[in-house]
Parts: sequence; structure tokens; C-alpha cells
Amino acid sequence: MTDFATLLTFALAAFALAVTPGPDMLLIMARSVAQGRVAGFVTLAGISAGCYFHAMIAGLSLSGVLLLAPVMFEIIRWAGAAYLLWLAIQALRGSGGFQAPSKVDAPRIPLARLFRQGLLTNILNPKVALFFLALFPQFMQPDPDTAVTQALVLASVLNVAGFIVNGAIILAAGRLGEFLSARPAFVRGQNRLLGGVFALLALRLVFDAKR
Repeated sequence: MTDFATLLTFALAAFALAVTPGPDMLLIMARSVAQGRVAGFVTLAGISAGCYFHAMIAGLSLSGVLLLAPVMFEIIRWAGAAYLLWLAIQALRGSGGFQAPSKVDAPRIPLARLFRQGLLTNILNPKVALFFLALFPQFMQPDPDTAVTQALVLASVLNVAGFIVNGAIILAAGRLGEFLSARPAFVRGQNRLLGGVFALLALRLVFDAKR
């Protein structure tokens, strides 16, 4: 199994990934501002579950299906580009981005759907997929019998780092929500910015896929 020193080194890499802005962080921020802390933590729970999916793939890869990894990464990359584009459209329409909390008539997304969105955003996040497929093997012992267990342990470390970083964002979202509630024009601008960021991320994935 992975020793403590290796886990500590991996924890540093996990925090580096967690503090890097990406689709997961943007989604958590948008949902927290729109529907509060519970919505933010439910979205984060879905993202954490997605990490365990990637861990299973990484563990199974080291257990004998490593040749599938490049193909799976390409599938995830293209699917991720399509999903990011969908999120961009939703944000630009105002139904999937920032919303002022004071708007009681604004449609609220059910918690189950928030969980699924977090799950899909993480599963289809090529940055996370590459992190697992490329970096995980460097912190794992070459033992096929314990590969999946090792990967799940590392995923738990990654989720703890993500909980600390994104949890802080969720807790701070309340004040941001109060700021946005008094500035509807600013909300519309932020939605356009959020949609543009998601669209640029999608285009970057398509461009990288062609290189």
C-alpha cells in the first residue's frame, strides 16, 4: 500500500489541482450563489463521487486494462467539450449560471439534479481524467491486487483537498449572493462571462484534440 510520505507528497499535488480554477469550481460557485450552501455542498458531493469513478478507472488500468486508457481519455475529452458547451449555453440563457438569491420566482434546480451535474462535470473533466491517468500511477505501488484500493485511497485524499478549497468557496458564496441580489445587471454580465469561459474551455478541448 501507499506509504505516508507518498500520501503527503500526493496531498500537495491534490491541493494544487483543487486551487486551479476549472469547470468544477465554476459550477460550485454558480450553484452556491444561486441556491445557497446546501446546493453548493450537494454539487460538491457529486464532484467527489466523480473522483471515485476516475480512481476506479486508474486502478483497473494498472490491473491489466492500461491499453484502454488512451481511448478512454479521448472519449472523455470529446464528451467533456460537448458538456462544457452545453453548460455555456445554459449560462448564457441565464438558467444555469449565477442567479440573485432574492428572486423567489427564479426556478430552483432540484438537489438530485445538482448532484448529477456535479458528477457529470467531474467525470467529463479532462483535467481530472489526465490527473488520474497520468499522475496516479506515480504514487501507487505496482501491485495489481491492491491497485483499485490504492487508487480509492488517493481519491479520498484528493476529495479532502477539494472539500477544503471548494468548501471555503461555498461558505463565502453567501456574501457574494447578497452582492448580486442588489445588482441584476451585474448578474447578467457574470452569466455572459461564465458562459464565455465554459465555451472557451470547450473550444480549447476541441483544438487540443486535433493536435
